This record gives sequence, C-alpha cells and structure tokens, in this order.
Amino acid sequence: MRPPSTPRRRPAFVEPVQAASVLVDEEDVRVAIVLPAYNEEQTIAATVAEFHAAIPDATIVVVDNNSTDATRAKALEAFAAIGGKGLLLTESRQGKGYAVRRALARVLADVYLLADADLTYPADRALDLIRPVVRDEADMVVGNRLAHGRYAAENKRRFHSFGNKLVRGMINRLWGAHLGDIMSGYRALSSTFIAGYPMLVYGFEIETDMTMHALDKRLRVQEIPVEYRDRPSGSTSKLRTFDDGRHVLASLVALVRHYRPLLFFGGLGAILGIAGLITAIPVMTDWIDFGYIYHLPLAVLSTGIEIVALLSFGIGLILDSVVHLERMAYELDALARHQQ
Repeated sequence: MRPPSTPRRRPAFVEPVQAASVLVDEEDVRVAIVLPAYNEEQTIAATVAEFHAAIPDATIVVVDNNSTDATRAKALEAFAAIGGKGLLLTESRQGKGYAVRRALARVLADVYLLADADLTYPADRALDLIRPVVRDEADMVVGNRLAHGRYAAENKRRFHSFGNKLVRGMINRLWGAHLGDIMSGYRALSSTFIAGYPMLVYGFEIETDMTMHALDKRLRVQEIPVEYRDRPSGSTSKLRTFDDGRHVLASLVALVRHYRPLLFFGGLGAILGIAGLITAIPVMTDWIDFGYIYHLPLAVLSTGIEIVALLSFGIGLILDSVVHLERMAYELDALARHQQ
C-alpha cells in the first residue's frame, strides 16, 4: 500500500505591522521611515541612528534587498542600539521598486518617509518633509537636492546629472509642472497616495513613476530644499549611470504611452504621415508630369505608411478615451475613500 500523503502545510498569514505613533504639530500620526538597503554595511547603522535621532518614536523599516555583505547584521545591531524600534524586512528580488513595494505592503502608516540607506539625505529634515502631509497640505513632499546647487557640487557622475535634467525637462513640459527634482529618493507620502498608487516599476525609476502618477492624478506635490551629501569614503554607489538611465528613459517613454496615449500614438502617426508624404513625392511627380505612375513600389509603400499612420492616430484616440475613463474611476474611488 502507498503511505498516506502528508497534507501540505499552508503558510501562515502575515499580519501587517502598525507603524508607531508620532506627535507632529499636536497630531498623533503613524510614521514609517522606509530605508531600502543593498550592500550598505558601511552606512546602514549611521543612517538608522540619524533618523532615530530626528524622529525617535517613528518605526524605521530597513528592507534588505538581497544584500551579500553584513547589511542585515549591521541593521539588527542598529535596532538594538535604539531600543528595538525597527523592523527588518527581506526582499530577494533585486530592485529598489521591489524593496519599497515590500515595505509599503507590510507596514501600515499614515505617513511614509522614503530615503536611501547611504547617508546622502539629511535626517534632520525629516520632520520638514512630513509636516505638509500631516497638515493635509500635500499628498507627496519631495526633498529637492538641486535647489542650492549642492547636488551638482557633490555628485561626481556628470551623465547622471544630465539625465536628471533631461527627464525633469520632459516631465515638466508634458505635464505643465514646475518641479525642480524629479528623481529625488527623499520623499514623504501620505496613506492616500499609497492607497491609489499602482507600483509597477522595479528599479531606480520608481521616483520618476511616483512623480508622474502624482501629476497625472492631480495630487498635491510640494518640494522642500534639502542638503545633499555625497557618500562617505568606503561606500560604493549602486547607481549605474547608463544602465539605470536607460531604464529611466524606457520607463518614461512607457509612462507617456500609458498616461498620454494620444500624444504618443498621435506623434507617431504624424511622423509616419510625413514619411509617407515624402515617399510619395516621386509618385505624385509621375502623375503630374506623365499622368502615369512609374514608381509603383513607392506608391504601394507610401500608401501602406499612410494607412499605418491613420491607424496609429486612431489607436491614440481610443486609448485616450480609455485613460479618461480610468481617471474618472480613480476620482470617484478617491472621493469614496475620503467620505468613509
């Protein structure tokens, strides 16, 4: 006889963790400080200590993003040094977006403060970022590293700064905004922002994605100048200028396609329409001069290009209507959440 099979044990449901309450401007709010960390053994302890000193009652959440060094051990030591007021999470999928998503799904808070674990952002400005959210003046507050020129002076990656300017200019122009720092990793988010934010990116493009979501959904965004510091000696940046830049630009193109489909597909249709007209010049010249088309292959090609151009424009119109309906659904859902 076959031995009876052992029933598989179902994994236990993990209850969300409630962030600790903090008194901010006489308001009692739950605050979670989220620190994604990948091989940050040199800086994680000091980062935890600085944010604990800035907001002693807040819950500090370190997300170990598949580190291969002593990041986990250093984080646990730092938590012990501040009286155990911390939570260590693990996210094996590589990418800052995955790490942040893990923290937001695991911890319940009224305000989430996102920062890097590399000592580059000033912890003593944490309350300045949180206060507009607590006062219901903003849904997202961004620490602007570029306001005083300190980032340009400290940052040694010229192409990284160029990419930052390029992305900022494109987003401000497309959305009619006037933001100074699109890609800052130092930002405070309200629970309302998190409740309606679908996090679909996985890498360093998460900051760009958050900004575009806020602009598209007409959420309130504030910027506060902060003093950027370069990494301390011995700490290595995880940014890869060209690879990360490629991901950010690809994400930006995809987001324009998703949020502004008429602009994307209409622009593509216009380019194809012009190309089709240029291709058709010899064909039209034949017809005008001889009343006969000698460039038959060009006639077929130009006709095909123009058909694709019309199709692209039609797709843009249809998707633009879909996006409009999605915005309506988001607004109705947000209104329903506010009235609960």
